[in-house]
Amino acid sequence: MVGLCDCNNFFASCERVFRPDLNGRPVVVLSNNDGCIIARSNEAKALGIKMGTPLFQAKDVIEKNGVTVFSSNYQLYGDMSNRVISILKETVPAIEVYSIDEAFLDLEGLPLEGLQQKGCDLSARIRRDTGIPVSIGIAPTKTLAKIASKLCKQYPKLRGCCLMYRPQDIEKVLRKFPVGDVWGVGRKYRRKLESLGVETAWDFASLPRSEVSRMMSITGVKTWLELHGEPCIRFDDVPRDRQSICVSRSFAHDMTDLSQLDAAVATFTTKVAEKLRAQQMKAYVLHVFILTNRHRDEKPQDYSIRTTGFEVATNSTLELTEAASKALKVIFKKGFGYKKAGVMVTDLVDSDKVQGVFFDTVDHEKQDRLMKVIDSINLSNGRSTVRVASNGEMDQYSTRAHVSRRFTTRWDELMEVVV
Repeated sequence: MVGLCDCNNFFASCERVFRPDLNGRPVVVLSNNDGCIIARSNEAKALGIKMGTPLFQAKDVIEKNGVTVFSSNYQLYGDMSNRVISILKETVPAIEVYSIDEAFLDLEGLPLEGLQQKGCDLSARIRRDTGIPVSIGIAPTKTLAKIASKLCKQYPKLRGCCLMYRPQDIEKVLRKFPVGDVWGVGRKYRRKLESLGVETAWDFASLPRSEVSRMMSITGVKTWLELHGEPCIRFDDVPRDRQSICVSRSFAHDMTDLSQLDAAVATFTTKVAEKLRAQQMKAYVLHVFILTNRHRDEKPQDYSIRTTGFEVATNSTLELTEAASKALKVIFKKGFGYKKAGVMVTDLVDSDKVQGVFFDTVDHEKQDRLMKVIDSINLSNGRSTVRVASNGEMDQYSTRAHVSRRFTTRWDELMEVVV
């Protein structure tokens, strides 16, 4: 059996942990630069506020109904996610972290008769120890577990866990479950299926396998088989190697000055380098891209990208930042206002599997030692204690007018108790 632990309205729930006065009241969380709504409490959903709605479009509803608005606080959300994950790791044989608010649970070998109670106990413990409400779905396959977790959200009487394994129960659920909400059926396939009269997950599961293969290839067939209770999506308790790492930001205001843009790109590059080292990987290729505001038709438009290759793969902040700065100077155009910039590395390899070259001009061993020292200092004394001189601060490249404190990761932002 496979489980899925899904944190309910995760970003909003994280904010409510430290603002219990907001329980039962509408809450929304915004994207970077406070642009769009990316998370909603159930109360906000009931007001008709849609996911992805720009803040200015929902302003009237927000003010009329006293909706509490938060800017995204990813340091807080990431730490709360880690707390939930640590409890899961203690409780089940293995887990696969799927996203910041979801994790698959490997329940193979556990007695079936105890799974419902085990799921309820686990849900209650997470709520007690972290304050985060979760819905746990348990079923024979990942796709069915996803459906079970969504069902769990709709029925509080399930006490945080839905065990779904009997064929008659699965059929009953699939007959009412919208096909567009099935994991693996995207927007494109949903429209195609609905045009053929396939409205529910049961309708989809009732199609001939050959027809599913013709319409949706191997991905659709795997989803179809999983709905029939046949596991086809493997369980990975060890995360697979990433093929790329990207850090980008949209700016609060268009950037026309090269030096300001260079500081932003240097900051993004530093973050990429830190992620590479954290994953014990190095990169052979660096990409820098910049683009203008596509919503400002009256202004000149540009999208440019510059790629740099390294003879020897690297994760050195110094080496990557120097290459990124040179790339930016090549693609930057005067007279253009750039709304977004980003840095991406590809062709990643494990740090201990890098192939050297005979006439290498860079002392990579020295660079590795230096980066290790810098990471150690920043870990002990706070991010950016030691940094490249050209760097800016990450937070300065986004507008966050409604951000909460980082209650769990900053000593100077701890919650205060007044006696």
